[in-house]
Parts: sequence; structure tokens; C-alpha cells
Amino acid sequence: MAREEIDGGEAVLEAFRNLDIEYIIASPGSDWPSVWEALARQKVNEADGPRYIDTWHETLAVTMAMGYTRVTGKLQAVMLHAGVGLLQGSLGIHGAYQGEIPMLICSGQSITNGEDPDFDPGGQWYRGLNVVGGADRWVEPFTKWSSHVSTHFNLYESITRAGEMAQRLPKGPTFLDIPMEVMLPAWTPPPRMGKIPAPPKTHSEASAIDEVARLLAGASSPVIISESAGKDVEAFHQTVRLAEMLSIPVVESSPGYANFPKDHPMYQGTNVNLFKDTSDVILLVGSKTPWYPPSKGPATGTVISIDEYPLKEHLTYQALHANIYLEGDIGVTVRLLADAVEANGGLNAVAISARKSQWESEHNKATEGHRATVEAAKDKGPIDPVWLCAAISEVMPDDATYIEETITHRGAILRHIAWNTPQRYFHPNGGLGQGLGTALGVKLARPNSPVVALMGDGSFLYNPVVQSFGVSAAENLPILIIVFNNGKYQAMQNLHLQFYPDGVAAKTGIHHGVDITGPNYADLIKPFGGHSERVEDPAELKPALERALAAVNGGTTALVDVIVNA
Repeated sequence: MAREEIDGGEAVLEAFRNLDIEYIIASPGSDWPSVWEALARQKVNEADGPRYIDTWHETLAVTMAMGYTRVTGKLQAVMLHAGVGLLQGSLGIHGAYQGEIPMLICSGQSITNGEDPDFDPGGQWYRGLNVVGGADRWVEPFTKWSSHVSTHFNLYESITRAGEMAQRLPKGPTFLDIPMEVMLPAWTPPPRMGKIPAPPKTHSEASAIDEVARLLAGASSPVIISESAGKDVEAFHQTVRLAEMLSIPVVESSPGYANFPKDHPMYQGTNVNLFKDTSDVILLVGSKTPWYPPSKGPATGTVISIDEYPLKEHLTYQALHANIYLEGDIGVTVRLLADAVEANGGLNAVAISARKSQWESEHNKATEGHRATVEAAKDKGPIDPVWLCAAISEVMPDDATYIEETITHRGAILRHIAWNTPQRYFHPNGGLGQGLGTALGVKLARPNSPVVALMGDGSFLYNPVVQSFGVSAAENLPILIIVFNNGKYQAMQNLHLQFYPDGVAAKTGIHHGVDITGPNYADLIKPFGGHSERVEDPAELKPALERALAAVNGGTTALVDVIVNA
């Protein structure tokens, strides 16, 4: 039947506009005709509002939104098809939940099942698309909040509320199940409607911050440990400021972001165990799992946790061993802490200078060790992953952003690829299969900088590869994909041999779930007009990377398949 011109589709768009949502990133479904109509009207009327991006796959839609938000901090909307689309996108939703990435996810259904004589949704809903009890039940375990909209009278307010909740602490994905029958009736805008205010930034009381400032100033061997300080640009810079002020070494524990400049003399790599038992004050800056096993925390020393929300509901177990919590925005809190240290004065300049010399020396020693490792690896064939990482670091410009989705090669990447400014490195949360979507979302947010996806061959195959290439071409989002191709799931083999070092598989070489008889990955991108190369000779590695970078800078996605020896 004919529809009213201004209906629930306009309510959805108006809610998105007032939440300052810039993109609707979707895998399309037949449950959204009202929104398609409103988007067409928006375009014809040249009205302001979110831009629609079609991604061909639900996981890709979610991870693109996640990548964009990880750079910008801005909430985006994801629209999925019914319950089945929600299931496809659940990998990314779970990753957003673990990473505390705000996101508004919507999927639809039909609640009349064809029994309304004035409305025919199609028999597919009755025959199996609808979800018993509502799709919100499915995602409840891995969303911050999930619900459904039962009437068009509260459609607009339900969406804005869900968007606001996603951005409040702890941040995370929220979900709304919106039936077609709720969007189709005529919509009357509410009398009070306008821009939704941004959430405030919180911090601990001044007395608590002052206490920690005094502890740090009096410490003889403090250390900073971080996983996600780099999520916030201010937190990155304020951590540098605090480390320089007191000559505090900085260590990353399983980082998900670039948390500290790697070329800084206070940067000491990723081995927390070298510091946890020798430090008298341990400052956890955005660090949710600093030690492993969890019970093996510091033997002594005062542990201080700085985080928006330090106790993570998504973890089945967590042991921070914290003595003091400074809860609130990490950037604001570290800035206030550095201000307090500065204001209190009375610093031991001799001790600080001695620490500076000590950690500069350790940093330089580690740097020389890395250089020696690279020199020993550069001529090996097949290509050593260490040389691959060093070549990437030499070829890529300083403004390159890396999205890393590897397992066994992650250590080499963290040691041998340089990034020295905030938001130049991202590691997906949760399961494998999110790297390409995250890279495309980062490119959407950062169109003028090279975006490099570092993928193991096993990780690459978990991704929606064809769909990612299609969206890259359709949306003009050229990225560089580098595959660390060892032809196997090395992590599977390593774990097997760890448990059965003298077992049958170790003696015979019979391994299951290890070998990957994959395609020539360089061929996969050709139908999409991409640049591709397969590299086996270490001498050809840097020229191949240079050609691929030139292709990306020219607007073409490139894939370099590198055959590595481990």
C-alpha cells in the first residue's frame, strides 16, 4: 500500500543526525524500506545527514564502523538485515564490546507475519527470518545494552537513548531491534528535539590524584604499563609528558594501540616481567590485563590503575592487584596527575637524572640489538619475518597507520616496525576476521594517509576478503595489505608441540589443522583492479613494497603476498 511521506524512516534519520552520526554502514536487507526512502529524500532535498555505505557483508559493516570510531571517537550507525545479518555481524559486535567502542547497531523484523490485510512484509519473515523472543536476545551477552522498539510513538527517543548509552561509560555497542511495522506509520516529530550533548569527561577527586602524584615523585623505580592509553590522543601525549617529567620507563602489555613513541628513550618494549618485581610504583595507564598468569602480579610495589572503567565486565577473570584506582578519562586524569607532580615540586633531580641515563642506555641497547637481528635476517631465504618488518618500516612514511591481525608474527611486528605518534597502530579485539574491515574504516577516517593491513595468511582467510576488495573499490578507500604467508596456522602447531613435545606428531611430522593450502593471494585482488605482487626473494622485498605504496598513493588497493620462513 502507499506509504506516508514522513514516516519512521525519517525518525531514524533525524535521530542519527542529532547524534552527529556521519555514516550509516550497512549490509542491506529488505527490512529497511522506510530508511531507504528517507535517504533518497535526503539526497533529493540536498539535506544534511549521514552518508550511506553498502559493505556487502555484515562483519565488514561492523568492523568498518569500529575502525572509523577508533580514529575519530565518533559514534556511527550500523544497519543489519534481520536476525541472520546480526549473526553474521556478531564477530565484530563482540570485538567492539571487548574494545569498549561505542556503536549503534540496528536490525529489523516483521511482527505481523503477513496477517495484516493492509501490509504484506513477504512470506520470508513468517517462514524463518523472525527470531523467537526478538533478535535483541541474541546479542545481549556481548552488547552494552539491547532492546526492541515496540511502537512508532517512541521510535525517535529509543534511538537517541541507545546512541547516548553507547557513549557513556563503559562505552560499547548498543542494539535496537526495529520492526518494519514500527517505521511505516506517519511520524510526528516531538516538540523537544535537537542535538544530543556529548558525554562529559570524568576524573577522580583532586585528593586522590594528589596522593598518586606524591607516590610517583617519591618513587625510586617507577614504571608505566599501558595497553590502550593511545586510544585517546591526549592520553598519549600526557603519558609522554609524565614519563619525561620523572624519567619513568614505559612498557606496553599486549597493546591494542600505539601508546608511546617507540623512538623515545623511555620506551622499553613489551616485556612487563622485567619490571613488575623491581618497581616500587607501577602505574597502569589503560591496562586491563598487565600480567600473565594473572596471579603473578608484582611481588611488591604499589599498583595504581588509571582507566575509564578498570574492572572489565567482558573478562571472565581479571587480577589487576591494584592498590589505588584513578577512574575517569585517561587523558584528563594523566594530565591532572602531571600537573599535580609539577605543582607539588620537591622532585629529586639527581635521582630523576640517573633514571634518565639508565633507561636511555637500556633503550639504546635494545635498539642496537634489534638492528643486529635485522642485519642477520635480511638476506635469508625464504624471507625472514624480521626482515619483512624492517623493510616495511623503512619503506612506509611516518604517517602510515598499521592495522595488525597476526598471531605468531606479532612480536616481530611490535619490535621492528616503527610508529611514534598516536593512532598509528591498531590491533582488533576478539576473534580473527576483523582486520580488513578495521583498515577500511581507518582509511575512511584518514583518507590522506597510507593505511597498511598486516595480516597472517590464516588471519587473512578469516576475513570477508571479496567483500572488502569490493568496498575498497566502490568507496575509493585504497589500502595496502601485506600477507605474512608461512602457509600454515603456526599457532596451532606451536600449541600442539607445547603440550606433546615428544608425541606422535612431533616424531612423525603428522599435524592436523596446521597446513594452509591457500590460493595465490596476489591473484585475488585482480578482478577488482588492484595492484598485487608475490615476493619470495628478500632482495625484491623493498622494491615490491615501494611499488605497492605508489599504487595505494595513486588510488589503488594493493596486496603484497610475502612468503616467509616461519
